[in-house]
Amino acid sequence: MEWKPDKSLQVPIYIQISDYFEARIRNGEYPSGSSLPSERVLAAQLGVNRSTIVSAYDQLNSLGIVNRIKGFGTVVSPTPTGEGHMKRVPDWEEYVKGGFLRLNDPITRQIHKIVGSDKPYINFAIGELSADLFPVTLLQEAHNRLEISQYLGYEHIQGNYKLRESIANHLRTHRNIVSSASSVLVTSGAQQALQLIIQCLLKPGDAVAIEDPSYCYSLPIFHSAGLRTYRLPVEQEGIDPEQVESLYKQHRVKMVFVNPIYHNPTGTTLSYERRKRLLDISTKYGIAIVEDDPYSLTSYDQRSESTLKSLDQDGSVLYVSSLSKMISSGLRIGWIAGPQSVITRLTDAKQQLDFGHANIPQWIAAQLLASAELDNHLTKLKIGLRHKLELTMRTLRAELGDEVRFHEPAGGIHLWCELAREWDVQRLFNHAIQAGVVFTPGSTLGSQARYVRLTYSKVDDSSIVEGIRKFAAAYRESKQDRKVQLLTPHD
Repeated sequence: MEWKPDKSLQVPIYIQISDYFEARIRNGEYPSGSSLPSERVLAAQLGVNRSTIVSAYDQLNSLGIVNRIKGFGTVVSPTPTGEGHMKRVPDWEEYVKGGFLRLNDPITRQIHKIVGSDKPYINFAIGELSADLFPVTLLQEAHNRLEISQYLGYEHIQGNYKLRESIANHLRTHRNIVSSASSVLVTSGAQQALQLIIQCLLKPGDAVAIEDPSYCYSLPIFHSAGLRTYRLPVEQEGIDPEQVESLYKQHRVKMVFVNPIYHNPTGTTLSYERRKRLLDISTKYGIAIVEDDPYSLTSYDQRSESTLKSLDQDGSVLYVSSLSKMISSGLRIGWIAGPQSVITRLTDAKQQLDFGHANIPQWIAAQLLASAELDNHLTKLKIGLRHKLELTMRTLRAELGDEVRFHEPAGGIHLWCELAREWDVQRLFNHAIQAGVVFTPGSTLGSQARYVRLTYSKVDDSSIVEGIRKFAAAYRESKQDRKVQLLTPHD
């Protein structure tokens, strides 16, 4: 056989072989009823494993192009009488490789598969609140006050008006942000807010800046949209605004995505001076800023940090937040506050995506934000998060000592840990899973592969010590594996 599969292509070898024979069959080189070469013979001719030929023939069989007949071989299927063509089912394997949205990072996919299983993993990977931090009484009271006789058709696409009023009042009283109901769009959490901004306000080829490490780094939507992303290293005082100016001069960045207060994952806070400087650079060059603020109300020492939006005097900042990290992720209530023209554009896009948010969660959220008990809940939340953080840090120090270093955050829900020695990400992750604990490797959040993110907010107090001990044991096992690997002679 003169043809050979091209191993330099990204297309799997078995798919190349399947495509080759499909083309030969359809142009009549292998008519109905004829036999294809045996698996063993063809494997030898093409210089591949027999299992590769088996996969190629199985692919043809799934398409209805051939029949696998035991003891006889692989035979071209008969053409149905009077139709002039063979039946063919959709090639779903090819479909799933396409589409607009790219796949998540493989470890991220593995994490979501694990935490969605029925097995009792100790979960340091997902940014949620544990059951003991939920405002159960507050939620129950809000639910009991619902008048189900209210209109149950489609809500206003921009969001329930009372909820938008409650959000605007909440922003004014709790975050010193002046806004109005008309300049707020209700979204399905902060992630949909970011997706709407990316899809509606940017176009393929545009340059944007994101923090490194950051939650944004883990979102394939940036690359799915064809954007050019440039990284801003997160230092002890947050990103350096001068690097934003440099990126604008070199690449004409149009938008900067930042999480300035109790940053995910490092826990750092952009200093006041840097916040002011970032705003100055924004207005100097016309660079839009997207501020993602899930954590500013979780300050452990009760101090108030000024959001970028509260300092913004020129309308340069799009402000994104949600109820996920302060009340409940299950409500799926997030919002964007920004200029009216932007909110109108994003509202139009949201109508195309989901025709607006569900009614009942919005009614509950409106009552929660307007409740006189919200401040009491936020105080209890901060105390609870602080306790979980202290348990996590104390156990890490006891178990790993100098092998781990971290910056103690003043708020938020994440602890960003640098492990002292080199280790294999997948090996450590696998050992941890086998031990019954799951965490987020730093490589999924940026370029700092020696780090891990431990999200303590999701874990019950009673499980934190056990979980950290299991993580430490997994780290020691992965280190031992590496030693064995380095000592093993290689051919």
